[in-house]
Formats: sequence, C-alpha cells, structure tokens
Amino acid sequence: MAGLVISGCSVLVVPEAGECHVEEARDIHVEDGAITAITPTGELPAEGEVVDASGLVAVPGLINSHTHSPMVMMRGAAEDVSIDDWFNKKIWPMEVNLTPERVRVGARLACAEMLLAGVTTFVDHYFHADQIAEAALETGIRADLAPTFFSSTGDEGREAAFAAAREIRAFGETAAQGRITASLGPHATYTVSDEDLARTTEVARAEGFRIHLHAAETEDQTGASREKRGLTPIQVLARTGVLEAGTLIAHGCGIVDTDRALLRNFADRTAVAACPKVYLKLAMGTTTPIKFLQSVGIPVGVGTDGAAVHNTLDVWESLRLVALTQKQREQDAEWMTTSDTLRLATRGGAAAAGLADSIGALEVGRRADIALVDLSGPHCQPLHDPRAALVYSIRASDVVTVLVDGNVVVRNRRLTTADLDEILDDAWDLAHTLVDLSKGGAVQHYAP
Repeated sequence: MAGLVISGCSVLVVPEAGECHVEEARDIHVEDGAITAITPTGELPAEGEVVDASGLVAVPGLINSHTHSPMVMMRGAAEDVSIDDWFNKKIWPMEVNLTPERVRVGARLACAEMLLAGVTTFVDHYFHADQIAEAALETGIRADLAPTFFSSTGDEGREAAFAAAREIRAFGETAAQGRITASLGPHATYTVSDEDLARTTEVARAEGFRIHLHAAETEDQTGASREKRGLTPIQVLARTGVLEAGTLIAHGCGIVDTDRALLRNFADRTAVAACPKVYLKLAMGTTTPIKFLQSVGIPVGVGTDGAAVHNTLDVWESLRLVALTQKQREQDAEWMTTSDTLRLATRGGAAAAGLADSIGALEVGRRADIALVDLSGPHCQPLHDPRAALVYSIRASDVVTVLVDGNVVVRNRRLTTADLDEILDDAWDLAHTLVDLSKGGAVQHYAP
C-alpha cells in the first residue's frame, strides 16, 4: 500500500486517562494502513498521496460498539410502543421476512450511513452475518460480526451460527486482511438456555472466539432471572463460563451491586456497550451503570443498537446522550466529562471490539482509522473548546473525509467505495417486504 499524508489538520489526542486535547497544525503520516508519524505540519516530506485537511480536526474513527446493522430496513416502522410490543408485535414478526438478500441490502445501507458519519468500526449481532461481511468488505469498513441464534432454533440453529462465525473469520483473514473478524452470538440470557450458553463457552475457548450477547438489559429482566433461576443474568454468564471465555455485554442496564465481584474477576476480558437513546425511547427505566462498571475495571463502549429503535447509526448522537444520561443518572454535572465521553467512543469502543491495541486513538503504530471533521459550521461556533463541540454540537454531516486502515473510504462527504444512489435504490425496492406483518408468526417471543 502506498504512503499517504493527512496534511495541516488539528489532531484530537485521547489519552488512556485524563484530559483529551487538540494539537494544531499537524501532519499524520500513514503507510501500509498504519500511522507511522504525527508531526508538525511540513516537518517531514510528504510521500505518496496528500490529503489536504486544512481547517479540519482529525479524530479517531468512531466505533459503534453494539448494533444490528441490517435493521436500518425497519427504520421508523416500530414507533411509540412498549418494549414488549416492540419485540412481540413489531420486530420479531418482521424478522420472519429476513432473507440473505434483504440482510445484504440493509447492511450496505448501514455501512454507508456509518462511514459517512465517521464510524470506522462496528460490532454487529444479527442473522445472515455472512451477508453483512460482504457489505463490510465492499464498503471498506471494519467490523466484528456475531451470527445470532436462539435456543428455540435447536442444536441445528446453534451449530449453524457457530459455523457461520468460523466462515466469517476465515473470510476476514483472507478477503479483508483481518479487517473483518467474528464473535459468537447467542442472543441473550433469556432466549438462550444455560446448556447452549455452556456450549458457546466450549467453542469460544477451544477456537479463540469472543462472545457477544445481550444480558441484564433492564432491571425487569434481572428481576425475572432471579425469580426463574435464582440468579442475576451476570451470575448466569459466570455459571455457564461466558464471562471467563470473554464477552461483550450489550446494555447491562440491569447490572446490580451483587454482580460486582464477578465482574471484577473477569474485567480483563469483559466489556459493556451502552446505547442510551434506546433506553430513553423504550422507557426502560434506567441506563448502563458506567460509573459502577468503571469502578471494577470494565471498559465501556458507545453503541446505537439497531436503527429499528435508534433510528440512526449515528455514534455522535449516542455519545452525546451518554454524557447527558450519565450526568442525570449520577445527579452529578461534573461526571462524564467531555474527555471521558470521547474516550468511551474511541478507546472504549476499541476495547468493546476486542481491538484495544490497534484502534481507538491516533498514535504511531495504530491502524489509520481516522475521521476528518469540520467544526466551522454555525452550530459549532464560536469554538471555545473543540472537545465540547465534538460531544455536544457536532452533526454527522460535519464529517468530511474518512480513512479505514489507511484507505480513503469517504472523500469530501462522498463514499469512494460504493455507489450511494444504488444502495438507496436497492433499499427502497426491498424495504416494504421486510416490514410486512401479513405473514403472521415471529422468530421468537419476548418474555424475559
């Protein structure tokens, strides 16, 4: 891969702890997909392609730590309903209509939306995940994909999901040079039996997979788990070996104090993804206990969940809501600072994706996943503090240019890897078939 220089930008520096800051007038040198130097502008000669980033701020590519990307096809089709009805009367009946083609079309649209908004990595959990891998390969985004299964599909469905993960991992290593990875994807502690969770753990340990699943999504789910099993969802994950194997937990809003010791014991291999817009929209009662999780060493990333409930895959929107809902949760305006929020969306997201050492910060040796953003718009001016603008003012449309693994995938607000008009046309052609409720039935029943 030829060299590339991003010239004349400001650079957001996200340390592991402490305050973020912006360094002005910098050049970012990239070779073979990695950052090789960050220098004052003009200090080193530019070799290869030059990307003029004058007036722009370079930030680490954002990471969508938990989503169901093809659900963009259901955007706006399940509004103003309870969480029970969202699952049982809307989404799970719609998912009867899933086909590989419909998943691929939705995933292409999702990848385009995320790249144009500066999201360079997404951590996905869905069906027909091989089709999502094809969309990620085409558009150039980085992805970790977990093929989903319910215990209601039996041993055959479970083993098919494991086989899909193996195939995606092999595909990512060859076709995508490691940019696409795979995890195991049991749906949740309330839809997957302890026996199937234990089997997932067995495969994860033997074959080196991580596990990505929903657990303790709400306080009600935790209460129901205690009534039915005598255990919290986190205790279920411990008993079945999932925590020991290494896991990304989606949501965790129902994590309770009695889970503290278990989480601390496995903090080196556990992460949680927070998707606050979903908790507000479905009136779930609480949000991810980030302060509690960080106190026991659990990294937290920022996600959107699926666009069927979040409506967008905009991680800027999510990180803003993380800051606001966390201040409200803790009743502390000094908690979840702008620096802490930016760290969640970058380094935290990298940990959630299992890539803590390779993405999430603009540092020499890390992969060149970079978003160049324009903070000159009236909604960001006057610019007293660029960190505050990045958390509270920026819009997805302020993203100008995006690199993934050193490749320019968005240039001047346009995709370079795929035809957006074609992606949109395909989505329009098929969307109505996915939200059709006339067939009856559902892929599962929500009764945690």
